[in-house]
Amino acid sequence: MGFISWIVMGLMVGAVAKFIMPGKDPGGFIITILLGIAGAFVGGFVASTMGIGTFTGFNLGSFLVATGGAVLLLIIYRALKR
Repeated sequence: MGFISWIVMGLMVGAVAKFIMPGKDPGGFIITILLGIAGAFVGGFVASTMGIGTFTGFNLGSFLVATGGAVLLLIIYRALKR
């Protein structure tokens, strides 16, 4: 996936991550979306290094990887902000 695709995917994934992990985040919805973008990059990097494969578009596999990365970053963010 290209750089722009991961950003767009990250916007969607940030909203899904907020839905999966509701609660009061110090940064609100905007920070959650930014974490979704970062999570998309992290998830894509981890999946690529693990040899799961390359992701070439908007598909279920890419979405799940990006969501996993976003949820992971949201967990870390909440742990650091406590």
